[in-house]
Order: sequence, then C-alpha cells, then structure tokens
Amino acid sequence: MSPTTLPAPPEQGHVTFLGAGPGDPGLLTLRAVEALANADVLVAEHDVLDVVRTHARQGVSEVHTDADTTASSTPGTGTPQLTVVDGASTTAGVPANRDAAHLVMEAARGGKRVVRAVSGDPGLDAYAAEEMLACASAGVPFEVVPGVATAVGVLAYAGVPLRDAQGTDVRFVDARTASDRCWTEVGASDGTVVVSTTLDSVAAAAGELVSAGRKPDTPLTVTVAGTTTRQRTWTATLGTIAQTLKQAKVLPSPEGGRPVIAVVGERSAAAQRDRLAWFESKPLFGWKVLVPRTKEQAASLSDQLRSYGAVPHEVPTIAVEPPRTPQQMERAVKGLVTGRYEWIAFTSVNAVKAVREKFEEYGLDARAFAGIKVAAVGEQTANALIAFGVKPDLVPSGEQSAAGLLEDWPPYDPVFDPIDRVFLPRADIATETLVAGLIELGWEVDDVTAYRTVRASPPPAETREAIKGGGFDAVLFTSSSTVRNLVGIAGKPHNVTVIACIGPATAKTAEEHGLRVDVMAPEPSVHKLAEALADFGARRRLSALEAGDPVTRPSERRPGARRRRSTT
Repeated sequence: MSPTTLPAPPEQGHVTFLGAGPGDPGLLTLRAVEALANADVLVAEHDVLDVVRTHARQGVSEVHTDADTTASSTPGTGTPQLTVVDGASTTAGVPANRDAAHLVMEAARGGKRVVRAVSGDPGLDAYAAEEMLACASAGVPFEVVPGVATAVGVLAYAGVPLRDAQGTDVRFVDARTASDRCWTEVGASDGTVVVSTTLDSVAAAAGELVSAGRKPDTPLTVTVAGTTTRQRTWTATLGTIAQTLKQAKVLPSPEGGRPVIAVVGERSAAAQRDRLAWFESKPLFGWKVLVPRTKEQAASLSDQLRSYGAVPHEVPTIAVEPPRTPQQMERAVKGLVTGRYEWIAFTSVNAVKAVREKFEEYGLDARAFAGIKVAAVGEQTANALIAFGVKPDLVPSGEQSAAGLLEDWPPYDPVFDPIDRVFLPRADIATETLVAGLIELGWEVDDVTAYRTVRASPPPAETREAIKGGGFDAVLFTSSSTVRNLVGIAGKPHNVTVIACIGPATAKTAEEHGLRVDVMAPEPSVHKLAEALADFGARRRLSALEAGDPVTRPSERRPGARRRRSTT
C-alpha cells in the first residue's frame, strides 16, 4: 500500500500596518518603501493610496476604503466601504460592506503579503488598532511600520515648534472625540495644546477651550492640508479665529470639513512662525506650473519644480516618432560598427534614445562605441549617454548648444584623424547650424534623421480652459516648438500667467505669439530655467512682504486685471 501524500499547507501570508505620514510622499520611511515594494495587496483610504502607490511594485492589487462622512470624520466609528481598484485583485467581487479587517485577513490567509497603509502613524489610528487586534485574534502574523504622526509632521512644515528650552508641557487632543473632562483639563493648564479637528469645527474647538478657562487672546495657528503644496496656515487667537477664517473666505465644506491641526499656546505665537515657516515660504509654493515637454523629458524638471514648492502639470506638446524611412538610420548604425565614423554627435536625449533602441534591435551595446569619439550637447544628453554606458569625449565648455559645440570642436586633421566622417543623428526639424559648421571645419557629415517630432494630441478640455483662463501660475517653454505646439493644441496662456523661456530664440517665438516673457534662463538649460523661475518667485514674494501686501500666486489675480505684452 503506497503512502498517502498529504496536501501542502497553504503558504502563510503577512500583514504590514504602515504609517504613510501626513501627506508628503517624501516623508515615507525607508522601511515603508521596502514593504510597499514587496506587497501583493495594498489597502488604504483613497488619499493615502495616492501617497504610497508609486512605491508599490507593478501589478499589486489596490483596494481603497471609501468611508462615509460619519466614519471619515470620526475615526474608530462606522464601517469603511471597500472598492477594488485593480480588477486583477484576488479580492475582486468582494461585497462593498466587507470591513477592512476582514479583507486584510482574507488576503493574508491566502498567502498574500498585505500592506495596510494609514495616514500618519498606525499607533494613532483607531481603525488600525482594531485591525491589529483582529489579526492577533485570528493568528495572522503582522508587523507595524511607524510613520510620521500627522500632528507632529504638519506642525514641522508649518514652522510651529512644540517644545522650547523651558520644556513646555504639550497636550494632544482629538476634538472629534474629546470629552468634556478632556476640555476641562487642557483648559485649566497653561501648556501648548495640539488639536486635531476639522476646518468647519475650529471655531467650536476654540470656544471649548475658552469656556474651559483659556484666555480669548491666547495665540492660535491653524494649518490645513499640511505637508502638501495645498498647505495653508492662519494665525489668530482663540477669540478671533472665527473672524479670521471668515475674512479669508474659508467656506463651510459639504463633506463635513477638511482635517486641520491647530496649536494653542503662548509660545506658538505668530512671531515664531514668521521666522520658521520654511515650507510655505518656498519661492514657488503652491504655484501651478505648466511643463509643456515630451513625457519622457518632463520628469526631472518636475522634480526640481516640486523642490521649490510648485505643483508641476505635465502637458506633452511634442510626440517623438521613428523616421518614416528607417534605412538611412540602419546604415549609419551599421557604419558605427564597421569603422565608418571618427565622431558621433548627440544634440538631444531623444537622439541618444533613438540610437540606443537601434543598438538593442541589433543586439549591440555600448561596446560598439569603442574607438569612436562621442560629443554631447547639454547635461541631460550627457547623462543619457552615461546611463547607456558611454562617457562623452566632448561636451561644450560654454553655451550648451550647436554653436557652443562648434566652438570646441577640433578641425579635421588628416595626420591625427584617420577618418574624416561624423555621424549626426538628430530630429527631422533640427537646424543646419551644426552641419554647416562641421563641414567648414573640414569634416564630412552623415546628417541622419533619427526621429521625428510631431505635434502631440490636445490635452483634456479642463487643462485647455485652465491655460486660457489663467488657472496656471507659470509656463516653462524649453524650445520654440513647445511655444508653437502649445498654442496650437491648447490656446494661448492667459496674460496673468508668468512666461519663462529657455533662451532668446524661444523668447522671440513667444513674443511673436503675443506673449510677454517674464523670465529667461541665464543659459540654455532646463534646470537653469527652473532656477530662474524660482528666483523670480522669490523676488515677487519679497516685494509683497516689503510692501505689506499678502503673498499671492499669479493666478490669484484681481478681477479684470490685465497685463500688456512686452514691446522690448
């Protein structure tokens, strides 16, 4: 009798309760990023998913909890509704009323690695605490990855320190669940009180503290959307906060109010915040900046703009396509291998990409460049080559342009140069400057169309309306073609929008289209262009402060305000 083979036990899953912090994705911990990269299932509220999903591996099943108004405004009560975002999820078809704890454990029992992400820190989240207990009762293994607590992170970004050299007592209160006894205790003390509440309930919370014994003239700061580029902070007193919010035209919210963090106490006065508000004083804080470039090229520029506090909005105006007839490009790439060229010159990232794709098509790699001198125009082009495994032999020492490259390009010398030919892969609309200059230096040039640039499809109607209606604070033009194409597919930017151009030629094209150029890069580099816009924003902010005016964004214009096109 043969032995009976028992089925293998199901693989044990695992749950990670992960703190996503107060809103800024940059505040995720290294351990959080590691856990997200290994997750099979990701469960979170919708706004938390937006923070963590970029670190999740491709194909992860996403589930967001759509809590009702009561549950969302009062953590720990009600049952969140669950919606499967990824149709491939193993939880697809789960009824909407299944609670998060049940869903998390079901996925874990199926051998899945589950990440349950919550805003702030899991230890301060009532839902997470209940779900941890449910896991423990069911024998589902779990771990906790702490996050930056909202009440702490938001205040750091608002420039409101909680402790000083005198060791001020600090109390934390959730106004949504606080009892009368709690208000009485914090009202009787003279320490700092950090209140988690909603924008609609700030005045009521201030009234509770005054009723409990705090003086109406006690300083108060209120921060909404903390650690994000939508952050806004008001400074007032317990007695004046209602009027301050009314003057700021903060309207009641139909959803029950946005979460805010309020700080009450003598040592959290406005004088300290004025000097320590580093986040909201960034040069482009809250600016909505239009980045009209190819999708592949916009990422690094958008990251730089975010570092200045801006909100970049990428609108592709140029699409890159292969040449209509690929034979010329194929012959040139084969010529690289057979020793036809002394030099190859790259004038754009797209040229590098086109050659690299041909190499991969033929099974070649960077070793095919052995014995060939390589030139590159611009930092981004050089970096693209280095990523390919090729270090450029020549990058312009001055202006990063075709003219700058010609300034440093050596003339052909039959004694030192065994081959007199240069391979120049470029766009179909490139200028003839480089070709003519190389021929004048004695070189033969194979001027090859490596890719075509065509006008991209129009952006969504909402974006087009924002462009024409003044919804953007600034637009960055990185070439004359981006000017022509943006106007062609979306219309002319509103006259309150700050126009920033990468160089004189681009600025001339912008002016020809009726645009006033406010900012021009000191050298033709997208990073220098972003720096120049940040300098413009910093000067604009300083001028407003010196004049005693409120700091506003260009899109926050006065009704009917117009500006004239520059005639210089």
